[in-house]
Amino acid sequence: MRVTALRVLGVDPGLTRCGLGAVEGRPGAPLSLVAVGVVRTPADDDIGPRLVAIEAGIEQWLDEVRPDAVAVERVFAQHNVRTVMGTAQAAAVAIVCAARRGLPVALHTPSEVKAAITGNGNADKKQVGAMVTRLLRLEAMPRPADAADALALAICHVWRGGVQNRLAEALAQARSGRTVQSGTGQSKGARR
Repeated sequence: MRVTALRVLGVDPGLTRCGLGAVEGRPGAPLSLVAVGVVRTPADDDIGPRLVAIEAGIEQWLDEVRPDAVAVERVFAQHNVRTVMGTAQAAAVAIVCAARRGLPVALHTPSEVKAAITGNGNADKKQVGAMVTRLLRLEAMPRPADAADALALAICHVWRGGVQNRLAEALAQARSGRTVQSGTGQSKGARR
């Protein structure tokens, strides 16, 4: 079966800046930038309105980008519990938004993303940004770093290949009304 391009929305969760970046591609082929940016919330606002603003921003991106899958950074333990909690809350909002639409969601650790993009799981943000710029053939590095990190998440997910991408591809084809062949037969679906 020929693997078609997969459109992935990457989400670098955060309360003040939630990075969003979408790419389209397939393993072993050049990638294309779809969109990149951030959803911002004021640091002095209460948590409720901030999460609602992040949800509204992600929903708008999902409407405009129409991804086949969503890749979210897996929250990891840090020394600053307040930062971890805010990041986890923003990540949960992204997961809920995707799940509400029936989109597959993948969680990738920061070191997994860094290794996929740079070959080094301990790469710094500047190295990740430089590779994202190179891989997407951009004239300048996406700013802020949260935006570049979101693109790195999307690229990592496209490149992972394997079962996740094949399942997301089958789902995308079913939504668009294209026929999907599997070992058990064929299915058709309509895109919303």
